Amino acid sequence: MESQRAKAIRQSQDLIKVTYQGNPVYIQEIDEQNGTAQVYVLEDPSRQQNVAIEQLQES
Repeated sequence: MESQRAKAIRQSQDLIKVTYQGNPVYIQEIDEQNGTAQVYVLEDPSRQQNVAIEQLQES
C-alpha cells in the first residue's frame, strides 16, 4: 500500500478493511517520513506494532 492511501484510509469515516500478514488491522498513525504505520490487530488491540506501510493490504 502507498502512504497516501494509508493516510486516506486512516482519515476515512468508512470502515475500510486492511490486513497485515493476513490479520485484519486498524491503522492508528501514519509516519510518512519513515514509511511506517502504527497498527493493532482487531482481535487483540493490545497487540500494537509499527509496520512498513508497503506491507499493508487493502481487502
